[in-house]
Amino acid sequence: MSAIYDAILLGTGHNTLVLQAYLARRGLSTLSLDRAAVAGGGLSTVEWPAGSGFSHNPHSFYHRGITEMPWYWELDLERHGARYLTPPLNVALLTGDGASLEWHTDFDRTVASFSRFSERDAETLRRWREAFRPIVREILLPEAAAPPLPPDERRSRLFRTADGRLLLETSALSPLEFVRREFTHPAVQAGLLFFNGLREVDLRLPGFGHHIPALLASDRYAQMTIGGAARLATALQSAIREAGGEIRTGAPLSRLLIEQGRAAGVVLADGEVIRARKLVASGLNPQQTFLDLLAPDQIPADWRQRAGDFRYNLLAPLFGLYLNLAEPPRYLAPAGDEALMVILGLDRADQFAEIVAAHESGRMPECRVMWGSCPTRFDPTQAPPGRHTAFLWEKLPYALRGEAAHWDAEKERHGERMLATWAAHAPNLARPDIRLGSHTRSPLDVERTLPNMRAGDLLIGAFAHGQVGYHRPFPGAGHYRTCIDGLYLCGSCCHPGGNVTGLPGYNAAQVIAADLDGV
Repeated sequence: MSAIYDAILLGTGHNTLVLQAYLARRGLSTLSLDRAAVAGGGLSTVEWPAGSGFSHNPHSFYHRGITEMPWYWELDLERHGARYLTPPLNVALLTGDGASLEWHTDFDRTVASFSRFSERDAETLRRWREAFRPIVREILLPEAAAPPLPPDERRSRLFRTADGRLLLETSALSPLEFVRREFTHPAVQAGLLFFNGLREVDLRLPGFGHHIPALLASDRYAQMTIGGAARLATALQSAIREAGGEIRTGAPLSRLLIEQGRAAGVVLADGEVIRARKLVASGLNPQQTFLDLLAPDQIPADWRQRAGDFRYNLLAPLFGLYLNLAEPPRYLAPAGDEALMVILGLDRADQFAEIVAAHESGRMPECRVMWGSCPTRFDPTQAPPGRHTAFLWEKLPYALRGEAAHWDAEKERHGERMLATWAAHAPNLARPDIRLGSHTRSPLDVERTLPNMRAGDLLIGAFAHGQVGYHRPFPGAGHYRTCIDGLYLCGSCCHPGGNVTGLPGYNAAQVIAADLDGV
């Protein structure tokens, strides 16, 4: 006989695990399924080489404000082993002339850093922070932690207050327009654009101008997990199992089971059938959920079309260089040795256009903008005693010279180019005796490891083409429910989107709870 659960969850990324923890605590029998050998999705910590004691975090390292997320405390994850650090010098942009633009957890120190570049920009920084603090606190944070409103309703509500009107006015701009209008120094412009979105979105797009002042007003900073990113995944799994939930890896899916128009379970690749009494929730991308796991006659044609048209981020693919070291990088600029995140190679805002053009044409950008960390400066458990790990990431095109397969022959050469640039800022890295090993991961490697990150998009869906808010992943599916009764979405393709926030899973839990209660 088939096994049967109240709820079956597809994938074991962090959003799915957050949702499963809430469902299990509610008393539902739950099972999550994943093709991978280890649960956690992008919350991955890998020992390289195996048995060496050197740990690397290839997909996810910077977790912004995780300890402020409602689910983190509601699920009591610190009791389950999660621990976070928030280094006081959070980010340092090291410029070509040896200066550093710094973001501190102490805002006054951030202002002081900006003032070394431009007194006017430092004052602008302070002014926008004060203007947007109530907007972040009363509007943006609550919106991210709740199912999205229809656009017209949201706009109507925002227009009723002065803060709401300022948010709408600022949102109408692109990030590039906002920064160029408000700030003057090239390095300040570049730093704000990078930290806010160069890693994620096309900064030319209107509708995202508010991201810059929201960043300035936020008290949520980049954090790192003690022991590696996988520790958050293991804490979530512990909370799930304590509540009676089950997690099964090495279980590739074949199709969704639909009976009388309702999601009734799944069929695994080996033919095993597992039934769901109440619901199935998918943390996969829209193509996997609606095209790969459902037959054409099981879903309306317009939903198949919208799922097929779901777009991925051109700029999201990551290339990573990972080092095992006898000593940490020692930067020419002192801030590089203190900061959690170090940004290299970025001096002016117009470099963004060069990077976009390179992605559009499938070539390597001429400018090398990279960012990364030495995790073991802050957490020595991620390497053997007295040793260190360090990494740099760079945004590079998925379809290199028109074809992703080119990465297999190119990635080691590019890792050497990155190392040369890195060593120009941290000269001790030029010494072979301190480099105990290195490896690279290309955008193609990312997709191979995590197929839901199609085209290497670790954010699982562009923040463009209308794929935001109530229309994320696409119109009709923006409230975590689907056209099939009992089938829900809960992954990063949903509002508020990618990165490690847990909020898509948290919001899906609210929607499912309301449906189960008949609200």
